[in-house]
Order: sequence, then structure tokens, then C-alpha cells
Amino acid sequence: MTEDIICAISTPPGMGAIAVIRLSGEGSGALADRIFHSPSGQKLNDAPANTIHFGRIMMDDEVLDEVLISVFRAPHSFTGEESVEVSCHGSVYIQQKIMELLLAHGARLAEAGEFTRRAFRNGKFDLSQAEAVADLIASSSRASHRVAMNQMRGGFARKLSDLRDKLLQFVSLIELELDFSEEDVEFANREQLYLLTEEIEREIEKLVGSFRLGNAIKSGIPVAIIGETNAGKSTLLNLLLDEEKAIVSDIHGTTRDVIEDTMNIGGVTFRFIDTAGIRHTSDTIETMGIERTFRKIEQASIVLWVVDLTTPREKIESLAESIVPKTREKQLILLFNKADLIAEEEQADIAGILPEVEGDRLFISAKQHHNTARLQELLVKAAAIPAIGKEDVIVTNLRHYEALSNALEAILRVKEGLEIGITHDFLSQDIRECMFHLGEITGQISTDEILGNIFSKFCIGK
Repeated sequence: MTEDIICAISTPPGMGAIAVIRLSGEGSGALADRIFHSPSGQKLNDAPANTIHFGRIMMDDEVLDEVLISVFRAPHSFTGEESVEVSCHGSVYIQQKIMELLLAHGARLAEAGEFTRRAFRNGKFDLSQAEAVADLIASSSRASHRVAMNQMRGGFARKLSDLRDKLLQFVSLIELELDFSEEDVEFANREQLYLLTEEIEREIEKLVGSFRLGNAIKSGIPVAIIGETNAGKSTLLNLLLDEEKAIVSDIHGTTRDVIEDTMNIGGVTFRFIDTAGIRHTSDTIETMGIERTFRKIEQASIVLWVVDLTTPREKIESLAESIVPKTREKQLILLFNKADLIAEEEQADIAGILPEVEGDRLFISAKQHHNTARLQELLVKAAAIPAIGKEDVIVTNLRHYEALSNALEAILRVKEGLEIGITHDFLSQDIRECMFHLGEITGQISTDEILGNIFSKFCIGK
């Protein structure tokens, strides 16, 4: 199957101004020549690399479409193979008919991620860079775009490769000592190896520690919207998302389950979570929703506590007893809602309640869209996403995080082994285990099962 010519539509499904159909594999140009006719008579199979050609796609002696075809030669293409890209008009009918013609002349439909998998197989980039391609396509904010671009440019891979090469030098010397075990000689300087383990420990800990930020950048910073029933949480969610996502009603307990959606604000992706209103209830379903509310508070990085200004102070203070302990490690923003119903002098008095609650306070009217811009500013401030430089390496991938965590455990065993003087063979085994887990990330160590799982998540056509 790796020798087949594969084809797929690489632009989003549906109708558009143009569409791009990609072919890859030896003989792609000759196959395209069977359906393409150039006014100049130029054959794609004989065309120079990196050139674009105008012509017509013919079907049953009729013109199907006028197209531009780009020609790439191995190894200077995305996949590292001979490749052709057909830019046609975006009619769904035209796209389908061109695909049918290509399949009828010997191509086969590409599997999900197969173009990128061929690029990996042909050494165009390593596995971590291949995964960054998918992250780049899915990036929805400035931060996620920068992180994916940095990884795709190979910064992460170079750092891991450097660590792995240093370990390889030492493990080779230690295993050489095993061949001379009867002479009791040491080729590997134990002091230098210990210093190296400390250096690698610091580097891996830094990468492992970056996953929390990376996961927030990639998946969106979780923001839990909490408060009493009818405080205006669902109205606020709809306002932030600019759509009617949640049902708004005067009936208490309307929201009984968690509602989530993402929104980009100021270049940062937030994952807003509307939760069930907190109150005492005998309704079994509503009680389950309230239990989920408290679980979502634990998972959130930012908590928006919506307080209805018409609620008696005693009730607000009572509610604080269950909310405040769960938000101490969070970025808390206290939102006094329905400000349009309360006079300004009363607002000033209410603002002083809950002195033990740390965090920003803001008077809003979710219904009247009052202070929306200021709330967005506070959210970006609470997110505290640091500026990401072109060389910064941030771990966003759970697979990478798990491999790095395993590598960290292995290097800590090496460090401990050097301190207590374990035998050469055990020391060598732990070093190789650390190398193995680092190699898992870049694809130096991989299996078809791992590769299949990774590339199956890609788009067909990429």
C-alpha cells in the first residue's frame, strides 16, 4: 500500500470558490496526464518540478473543468514523493467527478493522515513534528498557533534528540565496561554522568511542568460559571458565546447538566462551562447536576461566581460557605449581576460583602450586555498566558506528557543508582529506558499500532 498513488480532497467538504485535490506517489504526474489536457501540449510527467500548469480536465470527451495543476518532484514535496495538486472550481459535482476519474485510472482514496504519515516515513519530519501539523490545523488562538508552529519547526525534537545523544554516549561506555567486567575498569566518568542526569532531570521537569499551560492553550482554559439558580449564569454564557447555547428561564433549576463551549477572546481560547445552580433541593436529577457543579469547580482554572444583586445578603454569605473553600486555588472573579435593577448607592454597599473572597469584582447586567468588555479584559488577565517566544517549547500532547513522565522516572532511577553505586547492567538498563521514552516522542521508537492511532485522528487529505 505504501507504493500506491493516493488521492484525496484536501480542502474542507462542501461547495466553495476553489477546491484542491492532492495526489502522491510515484507516477502521480503520468496518472494525472490521462485526464488533463494542456493547451501547450505539455505533459505533467515531463514538467519541471515546482511548476503550475493551466489546462482542462476531460470526461468522456467533454470539458469537466478548467484547472491549475501544481507539480512536485521527490524529495521536494510535502510527502517526499512525486506529488500533484489539482486546483479546480469548488463545485461538489466537479470535485466528485475528478476523484472518480483519478480512482478509475489507478489511484486509491487516501486514508486519514496518510499524506502526513508518508512524509514521516520519508524523513521529512519526525513524529512530534507530524503531530504538530494536526495541532496547527486545529489551532484556534494566537498562543495555540505559536506553540504548534514552534513544534513543527523542530525545536522540541532538537531538544529531545540532544538529551538522547548525550545519554547514548554514556550508555555505550557503560556497556563497554560490561565486556571488561573481570578487569574492573571504568570508561564512563561517574561524576560527569551524575551531572548529566541532573541536567536531563531539570530539562524534563521543565517540559513536564509546561503541560498544564500547554493543555490549557490547546484545549481552552476551563472557566466554570457558578452561582445560585436564576442568578443569570445561562444568560452570561449565551452573552460570552454570542449565541443561544443555554436555555434561559425564570423557572429555578432549568440548567441541570453541564453545558460547555469554547470562545476566543483576545487571542486566548476559553472553555466556558455553565453549571447547575447551587441550592438545596429534593430533586434527584438536579442534585446530581449540583454535584457536577462542584466537580467542575475543581477542574476549572478560572471561576466566574455570578451573584444576583436582588438576593438577600444573608443568603449570599451562606452560599459562600460552600463555594469559597473550593475556589482558593483558582482565579476567582465575582460578578454582581442584574446591576440594572439596583441603584448605584446600593451597589456600593453590596460590593463590600464577602471580604474574605479574593479576586476581581465587577457589576454587570448579562441581560443588558453591561460591562461585557471589562469582563473580557478580566478573563484575559486571569488566564495569565505568558508571551510565547519562537524558541519556547510547550508540551501540549498527552502522549508526549506521559512519555516524558516515564523518562523522568527512569532518569531519577539512574541518579539514585549512581548515588548508591548499583551495578553496570542495572545502570545501563535505566539509561536505555529513559532513551526509549524520549525516542517514543520523536518516532525513533515506534510501532505500527502507535502510528496508526496517531494518524487516524488526522483529516483525510492531510
